[in-house]
Amino acid sequence: MMNQIDLSDPYDNGYEPDDYMMPEEEWDRDLLLDPAWEKQQRKTFTAWCNSHLRKAGTQIENIEEDFRNGLKLMLLLEVISGERLPKPDRGKMRFHKIANVNKALDFITSKGVKLVSIGAEEIVDGNVKMTLGMIWTIILRFAIQDISVEQTSAKEGLLLWCQRKTAPYRNVNVQNFHVSWKDGLALCALIHRHRPDLIDYAKLNKDDPLGNLNLAFDIAEKHLDIPKMLDAEDILNTPKPDERAIMTYVSCFYHAFAGAEQVMCFACARFSRFSKYPSIHLYLSSYCVSLPQAETAANRICKVLGVNQENEKLMEDYEKLASELLEWIRRTIPWLENRVPEKTMSEMQRKLEDFRDYRRKHKPPKVQEKCQLEISFNTLQTKLRISNRPAFMPSEGKMVSDIASAWQGLEQAEKGYEEWLLTEIRRLERLDHLAEKFRQKATNHESWAAGKEEMLTRKDYESASLMEVRALLRKHEAFESDLSAHQDRVEQIAAIAQELNELDYHDVASVNQRCQSICDLWDHLGTLTQKRRESLERTEKLLETVEQLFLEYAKRSAPFNNWMEGAMEDLQDMFIVHTIEEVQTLIAAHEQFKATLPEADAERQAILGIQQEVLKISQNYGIRGDLTNPYSTITTEEIAIKWDKVKKLVPQRDSALQEELAQQHANERLRRQFAAQANLIGPWIQARMEEIGRCSMAMGGTLEDQMTQLKQCEHVIISYKPNIDRLEGDHQLIQESLIFDNKHTNYTMEHIRVGWELLLTTVARTINEIETQILTRDAKGISQEQMNEFRSSFNHFDRKKNGAMDSDDFRACLISMGYDLGEVEFARIMMLVDPNTSGVVSFQSFIDFMTRETADTDTAEQVIASFRILAADKPYILADELRRELPPDQAEYCISRMPPYSGPGALPGALDYTAFSTALYGESDL
Repeated sequence: MMNQIDLSDPYDNGYEPDDYMMPEEEWDRDLLLDPAWEKQQRKTFTAWCNSHLRKAGTQIENIEEDFRNGLKLMLLLEVISGERLPKPDRGKMRFHKIANVNKALDFITSKGVKLVSIGAEEIVDGNVKMTLGMIWTIILRFAIQDISVEQTSAKEGLLLWCQRKTAPYRNVNVQNFHVSWKDGLALCALIHRHRPDLIDYAKLNKDDPLGNLNLAFDIAEKHLDIPKMLDAEDILNTPKPDERAIMTYVSCFYHAFAGAEQVMCFACARFSRFSKYPSIHLYLSSYCVSLPQAETAANRICKVLGVNQENEKLMEDYEKLASELLEWIRRTIPWLENRVPEKTMSEMQRKLEDFRDYRRKHKPPKVQEKCQLEISFNTLQTKLRISNRPAFMPSEGKMVSDIASAWQGLEQAEKGYEEWLLTEIRRLERLDHLAEKFRQKATNHESWAAGKEEMLTRKDYESASLMEVRALLRKHEAFESDLSAHQDRVEQIAAIAQELNELDYHDVASVNQRCQSICDLWDHLGTLTQKRRESLERTEKLLETVEQLFLEYAKRSAPFNNWMEGAMEDLQDMFIVHTIEEVQTLIAAHEQFKATLPEADAERQAILGIQQEVLKISQNYGIRGDLTNPYSTITTEEIAIKWDKVKKLVPQRDSALQEELAQQHANERLRRQFAAQANLIGPWIQARMEEIGRCSMAMGGTLEDQMTQLKQCEHVIISYKPNIDRLEGDHQLIQESLIFDNKHTNYTMEHIRVGWELLLTTVARTINEIETQILTRDAKGISQEQMNEFRSSFNHFDRKKNGAMDSDDFRACLISMGYDLGEVEFARIMMLVDPNTSGVVSFQSFIDFMTRETADTDTAEQVIASFRILAADKPYILADELRRELPPDQAEYCISRMPPYSGPGALPGALDYTAFSTALYGESDL
């Protein structure tokens, strides 16, 4: 409702500035108007009326005479109000004039102005005092009352506007509407403040008030369309100039420069549907504000630009951190994907140790950086939503999802690299074992084959007797038996070489060469053996006597000798096992071998008995000559030596198997030790994850209480880190012991690592979500009760209790709050709360929507309107105007980013503030 103005006396007569607002009973109706003031008011009010009447093509000459018939008075009110008054009476009689004046006074009264002691008869009679009082009432109501600056209005608002505009100028100190204007500098400062091109303020002289006043009056009339309402001489010759005259003239400057359009906030009308929620309705109803003038516009622009600069800094920090993290991942993945195997076990062990250093030292800081990057991204998006800015879109390839994808690729590469390392170590271990086995068997066979070619190529049978030939034939038969027994060993050597080839042994060339040499020698010995046998058979008929005992000795000693050699090889055979059961299987086989030793000893005694029988016959029958067995190269001494070696190797094999059994028991203890810790840590991590989920959805306390609980939970989690480190130590012992499986637990170290990293990320992300809610609550002025109300509504409609509402639940929530939803409106709202079209609405999106619906945020239109005020209603703005109205850093910020204005009437250097403002809010592609 308009303020009522009680005018007891339209004149001051030397009273205080607000005396004209005194009630009638306190006003001395007999006081006369000061002649100097009356003269000033006549000139000023006449000029003011003519500035409006000329719009209707007329004017007045004598203020008390020209308004007497009421016609021009009604016309004046129509021009300044923009409304139509009742049709005037056209008669010239007194009662016609009174009727017209009454219509004008009734219109003034209808605008909320209380007219006291002013009657139509006094105006018709030409009462100067009452006529000037009436015109002042009209000026006060239509030119001054609606002025509003920073919650002050009318006279106080106009005075504050003058003070703010002239504050930077030397020799100007506006404290009132009389003596503060006598030297003319205040008027010149107002003009220079808004039109520095019209006055060179630096050249003005305080000691030349007459020149200053006339300069201001002339420039205002010529360039600002403000008529000359005062005389410089009248102002200078009056100790205290008339306040109303000065105020009327200064108000013209206000309307010329600042305007007085009032705008009403849309919040109350738009959100009237929230009336069922008293706290929300009361919160919204406080947002009716008026359009700011130049300072308010500048403040708003400074605020918007400050927010934009801060957000740009956060965007730059995000881009830098994202680039560094992606670059690290880019450099690391090729290292993890480098699967070129080393040739030796020691080199592969060094690769495994390098990988452990990477896991312990290099990766954990990057996990923290990845978590911090997600937190920074969420914080930035929240600030952008709060400030009504478009969402931040990182550079291509630097989205949080891109980083998560790259991180997933890194972890996949890690897993593949670790599996490859362990597989390669097993392969090299197997290769070393086979290579050593190949060398042993090849050495034994080569030792056996040494000299055989020379033996098979002898021509001794050509000059031998028949008995000697037969002896040679029997000896050759024994060799063939031995040769046949060695065929299995040659095949074993070839099989081992083939396996080394298949497993890509690093020195496979020498293995193949040695194997080929053995096979070639074997084929050659076979050919020589066949040839010698043919030669001996041709001379067999020449041989008659062969000592049967030697033949029997040879036939029995050769297999026994072969058995001893095989036993020695088996007892010295290298073994590799991974479980207790495998060791026990080898021990059982060894026990079975020991059970056959008595039978072998009996055979040995029998063979030695044959040799003893030969010696006995030789003694009994006096056989002379060399008693060396011609059919065998195996002597009793050789059999004794090999038998003693077999007996020594048996306890050595026992000891080796028992040592391996002890090692496997130790490995089993390591498995159980790791499993005991892993089976505790795994459920503990799951319990903490559930605790974090419950805390984030808690309704019992404030957000600060939730934050405290989460911080405590985070402290507990961080304090639990030594348990993870101990488990890592146990895992390292297991890997160093080449233990590749563990049947006592379902948790691997990889499971624990992933769970631990997820737990750290989850608690940090949840804390950030609560911080974001606190930031949203504080920035939007939401009380804890409102936040609890939002949480209660969200939990009620979160029917699946998974921390998110689907679209149907969200629609039901909106309807319960009074929204009248059509499909188009609901689709628009869903685009706001679910821009990724995931089909669900998170609690943070719900909070953002509710705070956006219930808060007064600046918009692109408001910023454009603010710039238009600074630009004096021009469609463009100049750099000098920005530097004059804004702080230096923000002025330069605008100048560097505003595009040139190319519209009609553009001056050189004109800037397009409309395109700049819309770009701030994402409404253009600037």
